[in-house]
Parts: sequence; structure tokens; C-alpha cells
Amino acid sequence: MSDLFASSEAASSDATPDSPSFDASSFDPPASDAPSFDGSTFDASPFDASSFDASPFDAPSFDATSFDALETELSFADVDPGEGQRWSTWPAITPSERGPEPWPAWVVTSAGALDTERGILKTGKEADVFLLERAVPGDPTQHTLLAAKRYRSAEHRSFHRSSVYTEGRSTRNTRDARALAKKSDHGREVAAAQWSFAEFEALCRMWELGAPVPYPVQVNGTEVLMEFLGDADGTAAPRLAQVRADRAELQGYYAQVVDLMRTFAAAGFAHGDLSAYNLLVHEGRVRVIDLPQIVDIIANPQGLDLLHRDCVNICDWFTRRRVDCDAEELFAELLAASYT
Repeated sequence: MSDLFASSEAASSDATPDSPSFDASSFDPPASDAPSFDGSTFDASPFDASSFDASPFDAPSFDATSFDALETELSFADVDPGEGQRWSTWPAITPSERGPEPWPAWVVTSAGALDTERGILKTGKEADVFLLERAVPGDPTQHTLLAAKRYRSAEHRSFHRSSVYTEGRSTRNTRDARALAKKSDHGREVAAAQWSFAEFEALCRMWELGAPVPYPVQVNGTEVLMEFLGDADGTAAPRLAQVRADRAELQGYYAQVVDLMRTFAAAGFAHGDLSAYNLLVHEGRVRVIDLPQIVDIIANPQGLDLLHRDCVNICDWFTRRRVDCDAEELFAELLAASYT
């Protein structure tokens, strides 16, 4: 057997050609003309760490005062709501349900605030308006009075002309649209909330355009909270129909009403139910309220008719008080403003 392996190795050795010897010199890098680097000649003085100014990279000192303020803003008062009280609903609503920014300084946003009922201000055909106090207990700097407008459900309202104002509007949620069409319980809830959101959106739009409307604080379901127009003791501003004024003052009020109607028309809207009873006089300025039925004078087929009716209502009231005005001229002026 050993002879067999020996002969096999010999045969293998004879069949394999001689391998050339490995010369590593062929892999030496080519000669370079660059001078050789001598570490002794390197001058590191320009990079001396003692001359490096790291002040631009210093981290700023941490200021925790902003977090202290946030903690105060989010803290709850060490009290429980009593009768006629609730915790502020501001933290529970979404940003889109809050008024336009910047928020006025008097708006109370603390989660520790309480809402306290202070009585009813006005009853209407479709909603009631209540006086609401929002305040942080023990902090006199966070206190405000609000008007809380609460819409009734369809079976408890006496306003039956709503379809005239809602033409041209759409409901985005298809489930809500079906419920409205079927007049189900959910549909009645949706209908009530539609009016509150319509008024809130109208107030936001007109506020941003500079119209003299109450600032819309928030909307939550069927309740709209807005700026209270009145005195610090809770006395509401009078309606224009209740104001005792001489002819010169009334002429000034009429000019203000025309200005606000022009602002609406220029944005493509009519109030839709304007009269001396939904115009308030607060600190010498006429303010317009009750905007749920605001009408797009282009999208609504009856938009121009409603704009004309607003002009007739206003001019009739002022004419009876010896203020010179003409409903047709006013209508033509507002119509021109809507197309500019």
C-alpha cells in the first residue's frame, strides 16, 4: 500500500510544473517626487488649544421659569366645583374650536379655571344667552365675563325659517347628512350643533376682517362662548332699539351700521336678519350679534333678497327717527362692494 501512495505522489510531482519564486519587490510603490515628511519640522503652534475660543459653543444657561409658568397654567385649583359651576371647558376642546389668535389678554386659558353661571341675559327663538364667569380661584388677574349662547334642539326652538338661510351650505360628514335628512335623534342633535358652529365660524371670519362683532372665545357642542359686551357688574350693553339718542348721535350710529354692512358685503355675506334688535351699542360703538344665519349672497339663491331685506329693515328704523337714508341706495352700494 505504501508503495502505491509513493508512486502516486511521484506521479503528481512529475505532473505539476515548477512554480516560480515569489518576488515582493514588484509590489513596492513607485518612487515619488514628494519630499519625505519629517515630523520634527511640523509646527503645531497655530493649533495651540490654549488659544482656542470655545465661547460660541457654550450651552446657554437653562431658564426654568417658562416651565414654572406652564405648570401654573396647567395646575388645577384646590377646590371642587359648587352648584352652578363646572371646570373650564377650554382644555377639552380642539384648537379649531378656539377663537382666532392672537387671543385677547382677557381670555382665561388656565385649566384651573371654574365656569360659574351668573344668570340669563336673553332668550331667543332658537337659543338662550347666559352670563358666565370664568376665573381661577384666588387669582384676580385671571377673571372674565363671557356670554354663553346655548342652542336648543329642534323640538324646543320656535325658529322655523332655517332652510332659507342654510341653502348653499353643505355638511361634510355623510353620516350627519343622512341623519339630518331622516330627522332622527342624532339628526336633531346635529342640527342644533350646526347652528352653533355656523355662528362661531361667522364670528371668527368677521372678527378677522375687522367687523365689530364680539370676540368668539370657543365653541363646544351647542354652546358658543363669546366676549361679553357690557359692564364689569354684568349689566349687558343695550340694543340699538333701546338707546335714547338725539338725531346727531343716531346719524353716527347709522354710519357705523353701514360700515359693518359694507364689511360683510365685501366678504360676500349678508347678515340675513339684521335689525335694531341685534345691534348693541357698547361704549359708543355699534356691535352686531346673532350671526348663525349669515348668508353667502352668491351661493344662496335667496342671498340678494336677504341682503335687500337687511337694507330695508335698517333704513326703515332710522327713517322713523328722522335720519336721512334710502334702502335702495344702500342696497346698490353694498351690491357694488360685494363685486369689488
